[in-house]
Amino acid sequence: MLTHVISYFYPDLQSDEIKKFKLLSYTLFLIIGTYWLLRLLKNTLFLKVAFPESLGWLAHQGRLFQPTAKFWSPFVVLGLVLVYSKLIDIFKKHQLFYIICSFYALIFSSLAAILFFKEWYGVEAVGRTLLATTGWVSYFAIESFGSLVVALFWSFTNSITTSDSAKRGFPLIVAIAQLGAVAGSAVLVFSDSIGSLWPILALASVLVAAVIPMIRYFMATIPAHELKGNVVALKTEKKKEGFFEGFFSGFTLLVSRPYLLGVLVISTFYEAISQIVEYQMQAQATLSPLYVSDVAFTRFQGIYGVSINILSFVVALLGTSYVIKRFGLRRSLVIYPLAVALLILGFVIYFKLALPSATQLLWITFGMMVLIKGLGYAVNNPIKEMLYIPTSKDAKFKSKGWIDTFGSRFAKAGGAQVNNKLKDDLSELLVYGSFISLGLIGLWLVAAVYVGAKNHVLIKENKIIE
Repeated sequence: MLTHVISYFYPDLQSDEIKKFKLLSYTLFLIIGTYWLLRLLKNTLFLKVAFPESLGWLAHQGRLFQPTAKFWSPFVVLGLVLVYSKLIDIFKKHQLFYIICSFYALIFSSLAAILFFKEWYGVEAVGRTLLATTGWVSYFAIESFGSLVVALFWSFTNSITTSDSAKRGFPLIVAIAQLGAVAGSAVLVFSDSIGSLWPILALASVLVAAVIPMIRYFMATIPAHELKGNVVALKTEKKKEGFFEGFFSGFTLLVSRPYLLGVLVISTFYEAISQIVEYQMQAQATLSPLYVSDVAFTRFQGIYGVSINILSFVVALLGTSYVIKRFGLRRSLVIYPLAVALLILGFVIYFKLALPSATQLLWITFGMMVLIKGLGYAVNNPIKEMLYIPTSKDAKFKSKGWIDTFGSRFAKAGGAQVNNKLKDDLSELLVYGSFISLGLIGLWLVAAVYVGAKNHVLIKENKIIE
C-alpha cells in the first residue's frame, strides 16, 4: 500500500530504489521524531524545571541561563566530535549507529529516572544541585543529539547514494521524516493528559534505541550493489588515521577547501538567524500569563513543533521534488535565504509601523519561526545534503561532523551572544537582531552561489572534493 503511495507522489523513483529509501525514511522518522520530542522538551526542562524558585533560584533563572548554555554548547560538542572522528576510523559506517544511539538511550533513560524521582518525592528530595545538573546535562545532550545523530544519518546516506538517485529519493526521506517530527511534537501537545515529563523522556530513550534494529534490518536486506554511492569517493574509504590526526583531518579539510567552507555557511548561518528570532518568541512565551506552568509551556512548545513540521511535511511531499527539478540545485540553493530575508524585512516593517501588542508580537514571531524552520527542513536541508555527494569519505563524515555539530553549535552560540547583549530590551533585540540577520543572509547568498556553481562542475567532470 505504502509503496503505491510513494510511487504516486515520487514517480521518478526506480523500483529498486523504493525499498532502500523507504527504510532510510523510517530510520530518519525515528531520529527526527525523537529529536523534536526532545528539542521542545529541552526548553521546558531548562526554563521551567531545572531551576525552581522553591530551591532558591531567581524567577526565570532558566531564561537568564539560556544564552550561557548556548555559548558553551559548542565546546561540549567539541569533545564529542573528537570521539566521533576516531570512531569513524575504527568501525564500519552502520556500526556507528549502534554505539552512538546506545549512548544517548542510556543518557535519556537516566534523566527520565531522575524526573520520575522528582515526580514522586518532590524537588526537595532531588535537591538543588542534582536538579540543576539534570537541566544542564539534558540541554547539552539534546543539543548534541540533534546534530550528531542526524549528521551521522545523512553522512551514511550520502555515502551509499549517487547524485541522480539523491534527487529522486531525498525528498521522500525528508517527507516521511517530517511525519516523525509531527508525531514527536504532537506528544507534547498532549502533555496535560500525560501529566508529567518523565514518561516523555522514557519514550525518547526507547525511540533512540529502536534505530539500532532498524539499521541492522536495512543492512541485512538491501543488496550490496545498492549500498554504493559516488564511485570516485568510494576509493577514499580505506584511509586510516591516528587519534588526533583523524580528529583534525576533518577540520583541516574543511578550512582548506572553499567548497566545504561554503557548505559550512549554507548549513549554519540560518541556525544563528533562527536562534535570534526564536529567543524572542521563547522570551515572550515565558512571560505570557497563558504559559506560566511547565505543562502549559510544554503545550506551547508542542503546538510550535507540530505547526513547523506539518508545514515541512506538506512542502516536502508536494514541493521539494518540484523545486529541485524545476530550478536545479544551483538556483534552489538561493531560494531559501531570499525567502528568509523577505520574512525578516516584513517583520521589521510591521513592528515599526503597526506597533503590535505583546500577544500579537508573540504570534507574529511564532508565525515567522514556523515559516523559517518549516521551509528550512523541507527545502534547504535536503538540498544542502546533496552537496556532500561529490566529496571524499573524510568530507562526508569528519568534515560534515564538524559542520553539523561544532559548526552548528558555534552558529547558535553566535546568535545566543546577540541575544545575551540585547536581552534586557526586547525592542532593541527585535530591530538590531533583524539587521544582523540580514547581514548574515548577504554572506549566505554569496556562499550559495559559489557552492552551487562548484557542485555543478564536480558532477559534470566526475570529480570530488578530497
